[in-house]
Amino acid sequence: MTAFFQNWGLNYEWSWFIATIVGILIIALPLMLAVAMIIYADRKIWAAMALRRGPNVVGPWGLLQSFADGLKVFLKETIIPTSANKGLFLIAPIVTFTTALIVWAVVPFDAGVVLADVNVGLLYILAASSLGVYGVIVAGWASNSKYPFFSALRAAAQMVSYEVSIGFVLICVVLYANTFNLSGIVMGQKGHIFGLLNGYGFNPLLFPMAIVFLISSMAETFRTPFDLVEAESELVAGHQTEYSSMSFALFWLGEYGNVILMCALNALLFWGGWLPPLNIDLIPWFDIPGILWLFAKICFFFFVFSWVKATVPRYRYDQLMRLGWKIFLPLSLLFVFLISGWLMLTRYGAPAL
Repeated sequence: MTAFFQNWGLNYEWSWFIATIVGILIIALPLMLAVAMIIYADRKIWAAMALRRGPNVVGPWGLLQSFADGLKVFLKETIIPTSANKGLFLIAPIVTFTTALIVWAVVPFDAGVVLADVNVGLLYILAASSLGVYGVIVAGWASNSKYPFFSALRAAAQMVSYEVSIGFVLICVVLYANTFNLSGIVMGQKGHIFGLLNGYGFNPLLFPMAIVFLISSMAETFRTPFDLVEAESELVAGHQTEYSSMSFALFWLGEYGNVILMCALNALLFWGGWLPPLNIDLIPWFDIPGILWLFAKICFFFFVFSWVKATVPRYRYDQLMRLGWKIFLPLSLLFVFLISGWLMLTRYGAPAL
């Protein structure tokens, strides 16, 4: 795209700057539209699970319900509690929303279709997504209210607990792919099983890690059954209790942006990203653009997220911590050793004693 603007007579610096801004908008604007649509899809899936209709009044089939909700929130007054820290109170939702957006800079949508194809893309995602907890903690503390503050402490403990397991799962993927670049990880899955199946998830050694990553990604985004951060019966609405208007909406945008990101990472890291499931040229689906395959896989994982939210009861907090520290952490550590040993034997050869 930089070369396109250079052809208009601009120098390289301005061409690069404008191309980067355009690339950011091409990712951010459809992402905001996608958030509105998946909130609608979320509500429709919950309704279907409970034999209800869901949104069906605003627009055809209720498709404009999310936009009506957004307009309603936009027109409301932003109320700041008198004893709150005003500056931090307003910064917290901005931090949550911004960290949910910046991670998409290194997410590839197809071969070469990525804003920043950096070699340490996976490390960047792990570092940038970890910053989201600061928005939650700051929101809880700045509200100067006990329940939001309790919720913020819960969020910090929960995110740390499951990020440790996620880190070890990513080590397993990196060991197999031999790169931190997300495009490289996807291409490493091409024909991974007998040259026929595209995806590390089909590998018996990595399939358990795919399940651990899927469950941990639900916990990381505070989705049911891990939504202890905003459990209605205990903490009202968690760290968002004192928020209204657009400050409240930014939390929702950030939360659902992270949900879409985790669905994309599940597809990219374990199930071939933009590659079709089967690596057979004879099948006409090779003519389908890769971005549509990635979109279909994201939709599937989002359906799983909604399915779990509609059917699985909420964990107790001790069960949440037990799952993270006593089950997922030892399991992921064990598989790091198993995969390392397997690769030493098969890929690099057994060392001489």
